[in-house]
Amino acid sequence: MAAWESESYRAGLNTSDTRSSEDASRILAPGFTEDDLGLDRSLRPQYLRDYLGQTRVKDNLDVLIAAAKGRGEVLDHILFSGPPGLGKTTLAGVVANELGTSFKATSGPAIERAGDLAAILSNLERGDVLFIDEIHRLNRNVEEVLYPAMEDFVLDIIIGKGPAARSLRLEIPHFTLIGATTRTGLLTGPLRDRFGMAFRLDYYSPAELNDIVVRSAMLLGVSIDHEGACEIARRSRGTPRLANRLLKRVRDFAEVRACGIISEDVAAEALSFFEVDNLGLDFMDNKILGLLTSTFCGRAVGLTTLANALGEDADTVEDVYEPYLLQQGLLQRTPKGRVATERAFEHCGIAYPGDLAKAELSRKDSQKLLSVNASEQLVFDELEI
Repeated sequence: MAAWESESYRAGLNTSDTRSSEDASRILAPGFTEDDLGLDRSLRPQYLRDYLGQTRVKDNLDVLIAAAKGRGEVLDHILFSGPPGLGKTTLAGVVANELGTSFKATSGPAIERAGDLAAILSNLERGDVLFIDEIHRLNRNVEEVLYPAMEDFVLDIIIGKGPAARSLRLEIPHFTLIGATTRTGLLTGPLRDRFGMAFRLDYYSPAELNDIVVRSAMLLGVSIDHEGACEIARRSRGTPRLANRLLKRVRDFAEVRACGIISEDVAAEALSFFEVDNLGLDFMDNKILGLLTSTFCGRAVGLTTLANALGEDADTVEDVYEPYLLQQGLLQRTPKGRVATERAFEHCGIAYPGDLAKAELSRKDSQKLLSVNASEQLVFDELEI
């Protein structure tokens, strides 16, 4: 079963896809939408040669897969980490295809009981790839069952209850576990140590995203020029999932208002229509910066105060909106609260308070100097007289 067909894969979907100003920010949400499923079915690369970006990770995997196949052994367990939308699930499927084995996908929250995991593991065949998304959210009892399965390829099952209970150890086929997580720090030490390889996926460069947009446009049958692809890539926050989503939105706009051809001007106009600015900021990002720079005049603002002003949950503000603003140097977290940076004021077209203070201080120094010069001139005139 393909990854996008599993129930656990669908469980994380974000189905809100309206065009009101409040919901426009969802176009840049890192989670999946229903539209993403259709894109993924046609755009996911199947082999390493088709996978664009993450060169360091691909080179390592290419060597490891070739070595395992050459020795006729099962590939060691792999952990992929990094922000959402960078291709962890896709890369897991690519590894399975390169190995020529079956790919079984599930997620941490979907495995509620140890028996669920035992059923999954007992149905694997030698060399199969088991992919567990959001593996840091595994139940601790389930995790305990996973330890011997990863290390010794056995299942320890307790049969019966009370004094009549006994332990039964079942052997399972050697398999490759690929775990994906966006929160590496939440993984327990024993689980993290049982992965033979760990790779962190980084954000993509604009050039890499440009190649991805061109490839996706070709697969979707969309007419796009180099400048149009660059414009979409530049506003995609370094994330392929967002690049493909923006491509689809721009395609819709181009078909309705620009004869279906995506040029630089059409892409810029379409992205402005969907409230994605030249830095890749959406409606909610700009609303946050507007509050910090204009409403609060550059003063430090507590997270709860900021969340109340936005009408959002504090955890949502901290986990969803702030990371990209921090990466772009538009926001700072200080002991006193959130503070907009000089770049944020410049982006919003508002004078930076620090510059105003410097200007005021410079004006006072100039007046003082003029006053001193005037006094010295008066004394000199008196001496001349």
